[in-house]
Amino acid sequence: MNCPEMADVPEDILFKIRLCVEEVEENILCYSGSKWVELTVNRKNNEIEIGFRDGGVEFNPLAKDDPDIDASLENRPIGGLGIFICKQMMDSVTYHYENGSNIFTMVKRL
Repeated sequence: MNCPEMADVPEDILFKIRLCVEEVEENILCYSGSKWVELTVNRKNNEIEIGFRDGGVEFNPLAKDDPDIDASLENRPIGGLGIFICKQMMDSVTYHYENGSNIFTMVKRL
C-alpha cells in the first residue's frame, strides 16, 4: 500500500492491514470458486475500511468457531486461523451475502 492516502499511517498498522488483506484475498481465491474479487479501500477520518466482494459460494467465515490456539499443532484442525487473526488485528470485521455476492468488510482505526 504505497499510496498517498496511506503515507501517514503507522507501519505497525500497515503491517496488520496488509496481513489481513492477504489472508482474506487468499481465502477467496482458493476456496470461494469465484471468477472475480472486488477490493475497496476507503479512508474516513481516523478509520480505514477494506471491503471484499466476490461472486463465489455463499460462506460466512465469521460463523465458524475460533480455533483453539492453545491446542498442540498435531491436535489442531487445519483452517480458521487466518480469519481469527483478522478478528484480532482489526477493530471490526463483518460479513453479509447480498445479490449473489459475499461481502466481507474490515475496519481498522488509526
